[in-house]
Amino acid sequence: MHKASGGFGGLRVNSRLLIPVPYPDPADDYTLLVGDFFNKGHKSLKKILDSGRNLGRCDGVHLNGKVAKGDGKDEPLFTMEAGKTYKYRICNVGLKTAINVRFQNHQMKLVEMEGSHTMQNEYKSLDVHVGQCFAVLVKADQDPEDYYVVASTRFTRRQVTATGIIRYKNGKGPASSELPPPPVGWAWSLNQFRTFRWNLTASAARPNPQGSYKYGAINITRTIKLANTAGEVDGKLRYALNGVSHDNEFKTPLKLAEYFNIAKKEFEYDTIPDNPPEKTETIQVKPIVLNITHRHFVEIIFENHETAIQSYHLSGYSFFAVAIETGTWSPEKRKNYNLLDAVSRHTIQMFPKSWAAILLTFDNCGMWNIRSEVWDRFYLGQQLYVSVLSPNLSTKDEYNIPEDAQLCGDVIGLPKPKPYT
Repeated sequence: MHKASGGFGGLRVNSRLLIPVPYPDPADDYTLLVGDFFNKGHKSLKKILDSGRNLGRCDGVHLNGKVAKGDGKDEPLFTMEAGKTYKYRICNVGLKTAINVRFQNHQMKLVEMEGSHTMQNEYKSLDVHVGQCFAVLVKADQDPEDYYVVASTRFTRRQVTATGIIRYKNGKGPASSELPPPPVGWAWSLNQFRTFRWNLTASAARPNPQGSYKYGAINITRTIKLANTAGEVDGKLRYALNGVSHDNEFKTPLKLAEYFNIAKKEFEYDTIPDNPPEKTETIQVKPIVLNITHRHFVEIIFENHETAIQSYHLSGYSFFAVAIETGTWSPEKRKNYNLLDAVSRHTIQMFPKSWAAILLTFDNCGMWNIRSEVWDRFYLGQQLYVSVLSPNLSTKDEYNIPEDAQLCGDVIGLPKPKPYT
C-alpha cells in the first residue's frame, strides 16, 4: 500500500557507453510519473480491501505527485528551450487506472518501452496502463510560452483530468485553457498497441541488435492459459486465476521454503491447471506456485472474461507481447501472432472480453511473481508465483542465499542446504 501514500519514484537505467543509442542525446532527461490517487490514507484503503470490497473509483490524478491549480501561479513541472529536444520517461505508478498522457500542441516520438528500443513512431497521446513505462522525445518547436502536459483517466465512467505546466525558457504567456481532447473507447487503445514495434536494428542491453534474437522461430514447449474471475469466499470479494485465489498468508516465504527443501510442508506446485475450467462454481483460496522447467520456451495466454480493463506484470523477466485480440483464444489464433518485431517488455494490458498472448524463455532461476497491476485485484488474490529451479544447483543459474539473510517461519533452526557450486 506504499504507493497510496506517495511511496514511488523514478529509477533511470541508461545504456552502457559502448552500446549506441538510436537517437541523439536529448537536451535533458525528465521523469514523469502519473497515476490515480485516493483521498483516503493507505490504512483506510487496506481496511476496505480486508473487508472484501474493491477500492472503487479514484478521487483524482497526479503528475509527479502534483496537480496544477490553473490559477496562473503554478510552478512548472519541466522547462524546455526552444529548438531543443527532451526525453520524458513516463510511468503509470497508480493503483488501478489507465492514464492517457498528451502534451499540448506537441508530438511525442516513442523511443523506448520497458527496457526495449522501439520503432520511433509519433503520437499525439499515449495510453499508459497501470505499471507501464514509456520513453518519448518531445521537441520544443512551438511559440515560447507555457503549455500543459495533460493526464486523464481512461475506461472510467467519470473522466478525471489533471495538468502540469511545461515552461519555455524566456517564454511569455500562460498556457491555453483549451486542452487537447483524450481518445474515446478501448478500441483506440487496442489499435495503438498494435502500432508498437521492436526496433530490430538497435541494441539494448548488449552490443548485438535486438532483432538477432529470433523468438518467432523457437518451438513452444508449454502453453499456460490464465483466466481471471471474481467471486465471493465467505461473503468477501476475491479475485482468482483459473478458479484459485492466491493466499498470501503463508508462515514461511515461498522461496525460503523451497530453498530449505520444505516446500511440501508450505505449498503444492501446480495448484491450478494449465487450462482454466469451463465454469468456476466456487473459488478456492490457497498459494499458487507453477513449476516451470528451466529454459523452456512458454506461451502464456491471459483471458479476460470480465468487462474491466486488466494489466499484468511478470517480475524477473521480459516477454514478447505478440497479440491482443477480442473474443476467446484458440490455437488457430497463433496465425495472428507478431513473430517478428513484438516489443520485449514486462507488462501487458487486456481489454474487456479479450485475450493477450506472451512468449518467453524461462531462463532466470528463482521464484517470480505474475500479478495483476490493478491493486485491489492483486491484493485480493489475482496473482501467482512461478518457480524455476536450477537443474544443476549451479551458481551460474542462481546465487546461494546470503550469509546474513534473515530467516523466519519453519526454516528457523534448520541446517543450511548444500550450497550451489
